[in-house]
Amino acid sequence: MPAILTSPAVAPILLLVASNVFMTTAWYWHLKFKTTSLVLVIAISWGLALIEYCFAVPANRLGSSVYSAAQLKTIQEVITLVVFAAFSVLYLKESLSWNHAVGFALIAAGAAFVFHKF
Repeated sequence: MPAILTSPAVAPILLLVASNVFMTTAWYWHLKFKTTSLVLVIAISWGLALIEYCFAVPANRLGSSVYSAAQLKTIQEVITLVVFAAFSVLYLKESLSWNHAVGFALIAAGAAFVFHKF
């Protein structure tokens, strides 16, 4: 395995990406299956969320040796936006418009302040 993937700074980010893929799927996959029983949808989503936790908890545990809690949360939120945007376009077949891009850019700008040293 390449050393960059096991780097203390990179490994938590990769785990957070995996975590967010599962959580975004848990929250939104069922929007294409509106006739599926809500109880079944909840059960499947709960299983996906369990897998998400198996990535998120180690990501935060490992990441806490490199990043502050605020930085970890900020990384997670930015990843969430990127994963959601991809999921929305690729799976839900929804388009993103300029106002989404501007909103996401403003959030990214805010995230940059969390990492800026004053």
